[in-house]
Amino acid sequence: MGNRGMEELIPAVNRLHEALSSAGQSCCLHLPQIAVVGEQSAGKSSVLENFVGRDFLPRGSGIVTRRPLILQLLNSDKEYGEFFHCKGKKFTDFDEIRQEIETETIRLTGSNKGISPVPITLKIYSPHVLNLTLVDLPGITKMPVGDQPADIEYQIRDMIMQYICKENCLILAVTPANTDLANSDALKLAKDVDPQGQRTIGVITKLDLMDKGTDAKEILENRLLPLRRGYIGVVNRSQKDIDGKKNIMAALTSERNFFLSHPAYKHMAERMGTPYLQRTLNQQLTNHIRDALPAFRNHLHSQLLALNKEAEEYKKFSPDDATRRTKTLLQLVQRLAVDFEKLIEGSGDKVDMVNLSGGARINKIFHERFPSELVMIESDETKLRQEINYAIRNIHGVRTGLFTPDMAFEAIVKKQISNLKAPCIKFIDMVNQELITTVYQCIGKLSAFPQLREETERIVITEIREQENKCREQVLLLIDIQLAYINTKHEDFIGFTNSQQGNNQSNMNSSGQNARNQGSAFRPNRIVIHKGWLTISNIGIMRGGAKEFWFILSTESLSWYKDEEEKEKKYMLPLENLKLKDVGKGFMSSKFVFAIYNTELRNVYKGYRCLELACNSQEELDSWKASLLRAGVYPEKIAVNEQESTDPQLERQVETIRNLVDSYMSIIYKTMRDLMPKTIMHLMINNVKEFISSELLAQLYALGECSALMDEAPEQRQRREEVLRKHSALKEALTVIGEISTSTFTTPLPPPVDSSWIQHLSSGQPKNSVTAGRPVIRAHAPPAPRTSPAGSNSSSRGLQQLAAQRHRVTACVPRRQPPAIPGVK
Repeated sequence: MGNRGMEELIPAVNRLHEALSSAGQSCCLHLPQIAVVGEQSAGKSSVLENFVGRDFLPRGSGIVTRRPLILQLLNSDKEYGEFFHCKGKKFTDFDEIRQEIETETIRLTGSNKGISPVPITLKIYSPHVLNLTLVDLPGITKMPVGDQPADIEYQIRDMIMQYICKENCLILAVTPANTDLANSDALKLAKDVDPQGQRTIGVITKLDLMDKGTDAKEILENRLLPLRRGYIGVVNRSQKDIDGKKNIMAALTSERNFFLSHPAYKHMAERMGTPYLQRTLNQQLTNHIRDALPAFRNHLHSQLLALNKEAEEYKKFSPDDATRRTKTLLQLVQRLAVDFEKLIEGSGDKVDMVNLSGGARINKIFHERFPSELVMIESDETKLRQEINYAIRNIHGVRTGLFTPDMAFEAIVKKQISNLKAPCIKFIDMVNQELITTVYQCIGKLSAFPQLREETERIVITEIREQENKCREQVLLLIDIQLAYINTKHEDFIGFTNSQQGNNQSNMNSSGQNARNQGSAFRPNRIVIHKGWLTISNIGIMRGGAKEFWFILSTESLSWYKDEEEKEKKYMLPLENLKLKDVGKGFMSSKFVFAIYNTELRNVYKGYRCLELACNSQEELDSWKASLLRAGVYPEKIAVNEQESTDPQLERQVETIRNLVDSYMSIIYKTMRDLMPKTIMHLMINNVKEFISSELLAQLYALGECSALMDEAPEQRQRREEVLRKHSALKEALTVIGEISTSTFTTPLPPPVDSSWIQHLSSGQPKNSVTAGRPVIRAHAPPAPRTSPAGSNSSSRGLQQLAAQRHRVTACVPRRQPPAIPGVK
């Protein structure tokens, strides 16, 4: 029978097809098949029946095949058929098989010639067949009948294209010998998707119906109108033979006698007929399957690996086993604790490359947002000096004070310390919100068990609220402790004497700056604080307009480069005497802008005294401001209204207390910047981590509804069953592939031939026609779908003829573009 390995190979692929089908479309692969394409009444059904040796396909006038029929032929000792939609039922009567095909077709398409792309799968076991998998497709038609839509031709083309466009589908192009081969719609469609002819086999039917004196010898010898894989001639039963119940085996004998006795064909009789076509198709299918199996195996392995972890977890859970449910509850809570700790403490696995989350966002609040809030309190210079002024005057009363009152200093300091409550509470709220967001992120993995998720969320959020209240109380206590005693003997406090000496120096601004810097920690040189893209937005059009640069902020300077490679430096601006100020958003601008300028009114960049820098979000703006504060670039302070007071002595006292307040508050700010993150970390974050890891499970058990907690959501149950079914199907498919023997021989692919004749669509009869010049009247075929880039080899003349043909389509067919060839996956 030819290839011995095919007895294992093709049935194994059929098993593979079934295994993947049971896993659903998401796991479907384009398995190698042979698609039978041809016009109505071309003899496709007769060819298939000759393969089987039985009458089992519906017959009639017009369009009979109205749904694709996937026919799997399997060599077996017994003869019977099985339908995929009737699993377990064996059909031994082939008349019943025909009736079942008709019934199943009518079920979806109705009884008035409608069509459907949903296939019918039929397996036929017989000792008289070779192992083949074929797809019988509806015949190409021009005119709609019955309930068929006006665009029936295009719908059938769409359906055919869904199969033959796949690279691993062999195309059996069936054409009657008594029609114009050069205008064969089957060959045109095959040419569109297989321009090199590597997977197209031509079949010439009805050779016995050709006019006397004509034959298809040169065609079958592949010398005229050649195909790369050539043609195979077959002789089917005539309608008279069918009506007379002529046995198919007898018909095959008659076919062989026809080729042996015909003078034009007897020299190639061994390469003609249905048995040879069977062997040829089987060999090609076997080779095709074997070549495709490595890619199948790799694809299945990748899918299986992607499902392994999830499937293993689902296998551990049994909804009907109380012990398994309890164990799963314990594992889920433990995983929640681990995930929460990883998000807070940081982890090297599954790192988010797009957004900050968990501990990284909390760290940003610690070291950028909170210091920025403290500086904003400090920056209202006018209000502060006015409060000092009124405090001094109110303490002196009706008397004129000769000395600076320390009571004014203490009152102002306490007020400034009290102002810390609002940013500290805001700080706690921000961290609290990030903790809740992190918890939601972790609890999302419990979505399979809605009640467990709901109860876990309630318990953990309640704990976070309780810890937030404790932390709030502790922070307010820290502020009250600072208010309880003003320690003017602190080693970093400048004292009254140093402050008064500072007033006698060159100017008040430098004195105040020096005083504020005395309490700050030593800052190492040339430490990079921040990097990022900023746009210099206030450069005039004559100088190039707004441009984006890569900025680097260090402890000593602000530099910018052409790009992130940091090779081409554009400018370096020292931070000395720089101040920061806000700039409102411009009209129709989406940028967030801030500016830096020199307090000594010097130019900062190319004749500009102010440099406006724009970023894309409020978050970036806050980050840059916080980084500039760390580098010592503070917000501008509004100039004092000198008309408020004309008393020089009072002004000196105001400046003295102002410097003292600045010095003392720098100590407080430094202390709070240090203590606030520690307090929150201890009372909120660490306590919540400890609660989740050690107490959450106990509280869930205390609810007394552990069984109800582990009830699956309906969609999760469906997902679990689907994953397990798909995982099992993939393992079975890989097992099938592992059992396949590839000890088959291959036949080399024939050399390329010139098949450009298929593109010839002129209305006249081609010279090299099967009918040898006899005029054939038939409708013009509409343009076939195009491929890209496969179809780019068409000649310009062929394209013009295709375009001209569009105007000759039968009037009953709607004028729309032919279907595009589906993408091959």
